[in-house]
Order: sequence, then C-alpha cells, then structure tokens
Amino acid sequence: MKILVPLKRVADPDNANKIKVTPGKIETTGLEWKPNPFDEYAVETALRLTENGATPKARLGEVVVVTFGPKETEVTLRAALATGADRAIRVDATDDQLDGDLVARALKALVEKEKPDLVILGKQQVEGDANQVAQLLAEYLGWPQATFAGTIKSEGDKALVVGREIDGGSMSIRVTLPAVVSVDLRIVAPKSVQSHHAPAHVYADGVRFAALMAIMASKKKPLVEVKLAELAPDAALKIAYTGFEAPPGRKAGVKVKNVEELVQKLKTEAKVL
Repeated sequence: MKILVPLKRVADPDNANKIKVTPGKIETTGLEWKPNPFDEYAVETALRLTENGATPKARLGEVVVVTFGPKETEVTLRAALATGADRAIRVDATDDQLDGDLVARALKALVEKEKPDLVILGKQQVEGDANQVAQLLAEYLGWPQATFAGTIKSEGDKALVVGREIDGGSMSIRVTLPAVVSVDLRIVAPKSVQSHHAPAHVYADGVRFAALMAIMASKKKPLVEVKLAELAPDAALKIAYTGFEAPPGRKAGVKVKNVEELVQKLKTEAKVL
C-alpha cells in the first residue's frame, strides 16, 4: 500500500501568549514551530498500516509525506522521515499564498502524479481549525472519504473499516481504496490501527519518537521540491484575511456584599431574572 500524508508546521499552541495583534496583522515573532499534532497522528497511522508492528523498521509499503511551505519547513519533513516515512515532497509556498481550497487543488494534482492508494490527513490544523482540506480533496478526486477516524482496520489493499467519532458515540463505515481519511486523536491509541500485516499487534500509546540513528539516516532519504505553480496554475485564493484587531477591553466587574444584593442587581440591572 502506498500512502500520501500531507502535514503542516504550526506555531506551538503552548506559546500562544506570545502572539500580538497589531493593526491589520498578527505578529508571531518568537513563536516556536512544531508539526501540527493531528498531522503527526496521520503519519503514525500511515506507518502502522504499512508495517508489521513487531518489526517496524521493515516498511511493507510506502509512506510519502508532503508539506506546503518555505525551505525551513523541511525540518518538519525530516522529522517525519526519521520516524519511518520513506520520502518527502515540499511544495514551495508561503502561508499567505495558501488557503484550504488551494491546498486541496494542489494535492489533487499531486495525488494524480503519485497515485497513492490512500491519503491520510489530520482532521484539522490547530491554528485555524478550519477542517476543510480532507473533504475538499475527496470531492475533487471523486474518492470515498472517512472523516474523524478514531480506529482503522485494513482489509488488505482493497478497503478500510473506519470507526468515526460522532456526537454521542461512533459509527463504522467501510471505504474502498483509493480513499481519503482524516484522523482524530484517538487513532494513536494502542489498538486503534489494525494492519493486515499484524492485526493483533498492540502499540504504545501515542506517536513514535525517532532514535538518533534514525534521525541521522533521515538526512539521506529523498526530499524533493515542487513549485506550487506546477500543481495549481490557478493560485487564486477563496479566503483572504483583510484585517485583525484586538477585542475591546472588558469593564471591571462589580462586587456585591451579599446574595440579596446580587439577586437585586441581576433583576434590576442585568435583567436576567
């Protein structure tokens, strides 16, 4: 099975307090970059589907990772290669040149070139939380899709049984390959992915980490650059940010002496009673 995994670097959400809103712009200077967590889950899912868990160094398929970004985003790709992906593609672009629709259209062209059996994406990026690319890509390709995947069981290289997280529980659907799947955080639980190579294998919880030797070896794995115009000659955006502004400051609260005064103010001033 050949799997294509798009991934994106994002500003570390744990350092969100460093973000500053200036007139018309969000200033992110000083923020650290990290792989989008949901995309890391997608890479882990692809690795589990293409290996026998008892011998994870032997890739029984191909995992190709792709990102859209400038030269420095190759660090993110090398990290994915170190964990086991076979090769990487960087589509040269800057964040302000992209929106979800353009990324989906460019990925469609890349899929038609690479011809993977499966595309696995994180359900959304933690910066914008738009949750668009997977659905748009499936529509443009005309492929079946399964979103919010919490479990996956492979049926050879022909189909997947996907457990989708929905309000109030989960539902199972069967999709024939080729297909597009977007994953949620529970996909990296120990028994969430069942490859036909080792259906009973139990993994450690979470994503894997690369050993030093694997990090060094990743520098020799293929990583190519592709120009955005080669994949999407029409680079028109459907979403444009026209400006940013901080929310108005909140007025100080009012202190009350007792419950009776609180009830009175809620009734006469706030008029909620």
